[in-house]
Amino acid sequence: MADRRETSQETMLDAVAHVPEHVVHRTFEAETLLLNLETGQYHGLNETGGRMLELLEATDGRVREAVEKLADEYEIPFEEIAPDLMSFCSALETRGLIVVSRAEG
Repeated sequence: MADRRETSQETMLDAVAHVPEHVVHRTFEAETLLLNLETGQYHGLNETGGRMLELLEATDGRVREAVEKLADEYEIPFEEIAPDLMSFCSALETRGLIVVSRAEG
């Protein structure tokens, strides 16, 4: 089971995530709001989640690069922050708020 999880994590790290056209978002001082226009549902992100989304967009969706930037910014080892960003991406993907393109192979 651990091998499957490691493979899944590596796949997510090497993925590209982007906000689809049917999702709009706006960042305020303490939160980021996302609206899925297809479902009509609003979703709120705290400051950290908003920063994660911002860094994903700044890295053209490259998850690994976003993790590197977060690790530098928060002064947390890559290995500790990577699971947080991967979990964040999975949660947003499940809600239809981002699209994740995983590398083939």
